[in-house]
Amino acid sequence: MAANKPVIAITMGDPSGVGPEIIAKSLSDEEIYERCQPFVVGDLKILKRALAVTGCNLHLNSISSPEEGKYQSGTIDIIDLDLVSENLPWGQVSPEAGNAAFHYLEKAITYANEGRIQGICTAPLNKEAIHKAGHIYPGHTEILAELTNTKDFAMMLTAPGLRVIHVTTHIGLIDAIQSITVDREYTVIRLAHETLKKAGIESPKIAVCGINPHAGENGLFGHGEEEEKIIPAVEKARSEGINVEGPLPADTLFFRARRGDFDIVVAQYHDQGHGPIKVLGLEAGVNITVGLPIIRTSVDHGTAFDIAGKNIADELSLKEAIRMAIELAPKTLE
Repeated sequence: MAANKPVIAITMGDPSGVGPEIIAKSLSDEEIYERCQPFVVGDLKILKRALAVTGCNLHLNSISSPEEGKYQSGTIDIIDLDLVSENLPWGQVSPEAGNAAFHYLEKAITYANEGRIQGICTAPLNKEAIHKAGHIYPGHTEILAELTNTKDFAMMLTAPGLRVIHVTTHIGLIDAIQSITVDREYTVIRLAHETLKKAGIESPKIAVCGINPHAGENGLFGHGEEEEKIIPAVEKARSEGINVEGPLPADTLFFRARRGDFDIVVAQYHDQGHGPIKVLGLEAGVNITVGLPIIRTSVDHGTAFDIAGKNIADELSLKEAIRMAIELAPKTLE
């Protein structure tokens, strides 16, 4: 293992989805091996099937620990958990695949908690499948938080020219609005500030979306949510020297942020933040969990069961996620 290159675990995600294919395509890129030491946590038989589907001429090297990896271009090192059957169908929700996706991630988190790797990059899992397998989590983020004993965390999405961090994520809109509190709002503003400072931005410019149209327009829309939930949190953050503005109307804020007025936008709920990012292109989006003691990045798309196994899936988002993990990770193991 080269001390100057971060070791990145890439979890296969749902083995019935496009994860195995985009992993095969991504790890065909020699540049990735020039910048990091990647290995896959998944099922060898499924990755072998993905190589056949994609036509990637790569060797598979089964290893039992990150320390055994060859980390050479042309070879994919894989920790084979051997959790699914060889005839697992493409593109179908199944408890077998959901259980495997959970345990791939669990294994990678164990390595990270032990300090044996410096980052995790995740291929997509399917929420219905993991629920059918008995793992009741809204998604990757909540699994990572629980298994790293993290209380304060948030989902951040990036795309060219835009960063978005979320106050709430995978809950219904009515529940999301009810769950927004001053403490949660302040925590997400603080996480945005700390994350961008670590990334080298000395005084990040943070903008906070309103909940209602026109950010409530002084009580004209909504029931005073901005005044009750957002403004006190913004004022608290400002009192601590954080450069934050809001609440601002979401319908113009994302345009302003991409123009360069702000470094990051705080979105109040899932679709408010995800929509603008995905308009900029699914292939370039990256999902980052902030607040964790470990580095975790992910693709910003789902399992795409409708195209799984057809060699159609674009690997660019995964490659961007790997590159982001490299940028955020320390360069030597502790």
